[in-house]
Amino acid sequence: MDVASYQFQEQRLPPLSNIEHWENTSAEQKIALYDLHRYGYRLLFVRKTANGPLAVIAQNDDIAVVDPNGSLTLQHQITLRQSE
Repeated sequence: MDVASYQFQEQRLPPLSNIEHWENTSAEQKIALYDLHRYGYRLLFVRKTANGPLAVIAQNDDIAVVDPNGSLTLQHQITLRQSE
């Protein structure tokens, strides 16, 4: 492992629980997520952005995002890191 990789690895915080991610969503996102849950989507995590929280969700291997206003986006630029 090179020095840069080691430094990035050391900066990662412990993963949040699903409840903590849920608490980081907006009210509009919660409403959208309740509806999407019926179709098999699950909340993976929430990223804090300059525009507000961005909820990343999955249905099987399909990834989607829900913006702070509760709008679903299936075409996104999110790339997930592979778990070790």
